[in-house]
Amino acid sequence: MAGTRVKARGESALAERFAVFAECLLTGVWIAVASLGVVTYPAAFAAGARHLRRRTAHEGGGWREFAGDFRTALRGGWLAGLAGWAAVAAVWVDVQAARAGIPGGPLAGAVGVVALIGLVVAGLRAAAVWAPGARWRTLLAGAGRRTVLDPAGSFLIVGGLAVVALSAWFAAPLAIAVLGAVAAAAVAVEERYRHR
Repeated sequence: MAGTRVKARGESALAERFAVFAECLLTGVWIAVASLGVVTYPAAFAAGARHLRRRTAHEGGGWREFAGDFRTALRGGWLAGLAGWAAVAAVWVDVQAARAGIPGGPLAGAVGVVALIGLVVAGLRAAAVWAPGARWRTLLAGAGRRTVLDPAGSFLIVGGLAVVALSAWFAAPLAIAVLGAVAAAAVAVEERYRHR
């Protein structure tokens, strides 16, 4: 039953950590499948992060709970996804202007890329704390503040994103599984920030 405590199985700490790692990889596949709707990626990451929070708290949950969370997060999450793609398009225009040799273009392109990375980190941080009933606008505003106020945590998430990019470059299927590790990193960063 979802939300109920699962009994400790008496496994070693190493076995438990490996189980969490394996759950991250499986969650990455779920996130990738749920993100196929193009604007559904915020809801997919939110559902994945909530699933991983349940797993690390030793609460029950599986694919059905993930799917239920995804449907709930999608209610406002698709707008956040649409806004994210609009930001990507704006940065692409900036980079094209920089490549065209427009005066000040390289600076504008660099600022645009850094701002986009900041928006991605804020989006992941918002998804990491999502819960049913939360409003995406409020989540994103708080996550934006935490992105700036907690640069160490933000850089950890950027490192996770770099691992996804390198995995995609090395072997595309590996990048799909690593998405769950990025969600786990965002959950860990938010938990770390909460306990500071």
